Amino acid sequence: MHRLLVSLALPLLAAISIPPPVAAAAQQPRVLVFSKTAGFRHSSIPNGIAAIRKLGQENGFAVDATEDAGAFTQKNLARYSAVVFLSTTGDVLNPAQQDVFERYIQAGGGYVGVHSATDTEYDWPWYGRLAGAYFNGHPGNPNVRKGSYRVLDTTHVSTKGLPTRFEREDEFYNFKSIDPTIHVLIEIDEKSYEGGTNGDHHPMSWYHDFDGGRAWYTNMGHTEATYTEPLFLQHLLGGLRYAIGTGGGAVDFNMSTHAPFFALDSTAAWMNLTPCAPSSTVGTSNAARSGARFARRARICSARSRYRLANASR
Repeated sequence: MHRLLVSLALPLLAAISIPPPVAAAAQQPRVLVFSKTAGFRHSSIPNGIAAIRKLGQENGFAVDATEDAGAFTQKNLARYSAVVFLSTTGDVLNPAQQDVFERYIQAGGGYVGVHSATDTEYDWPWYGRLAGAYFNGHPGNPNVRKGSYRVLDTTHVSTKGLPTRFEREDEFYNFKSIDPTIHVLIEIDEKSYEGGTNGDHHPMSWYHDFDGGRAWYTNMGHTEATYTEPLFLQHLLGGLRYAIGTGGGAVDFNMSTHAPFFALDSTAAWMNLTPCAPSSTVGTSNAARSGARFARRARICSARSRYRLANASR
């Protein structure tokens, strides 16, 4: 009897189609929000972090936030499709961390600069070009004013759907060292407020492909209220999407066109490199000395010397 039941069951089992295992969901893009300040600190930073987290939850990307420059290692940055400099100010990365971030962008990473991201790293020219410009003051008494914006490009993902002209309150930066490669998306009409110094074409938001990666910046973001404005959030989401890119995955540092001279993942590493004296270049080819890798090493060695001199008297 048992044999009969088994013989009857086998054909039935064979006829049942067992569904294949469900494929793992594609990994979400990750964004790192960096908000370290070494100068003025904006009270709106927590609002900005919360807004970007919410945008991520609603639009399919993960968000991590930190003020620790130690996050700028190759192993860690490789996890992120884009890095947001959220109202950073002053000198926020040491030379080793700068080196890693340069290679991150060169490997195809994305950058988003918000508000005082342009008031950051004045002694790092590469960063100034990535951000697109440097801060050059703003109106005072009051610093927050109402002004009229003009959208110049309505086709970009960060401006699509915005009105061609709109008014809002913010702290309007003037800029210097404006990189000629930026594509301006939004400008402000200096006739609509007092204190502008960039003339008839005063940029406020822009983007450009830079050194292998993608860079997007907006001057908006000084006030806490900014991060509840639907138009701004739409604009910021588009900037994040542009910086994340179409791939949306982790960044492969092997794709960087400029390999580091040293593997520098910590302050301790760059402070304990082999000697920087001229004798240490013996045996180095002329081509290597003149290349980007040697230039980067020279920059790190110079910074290390300045660091030691600055701390010698302490």
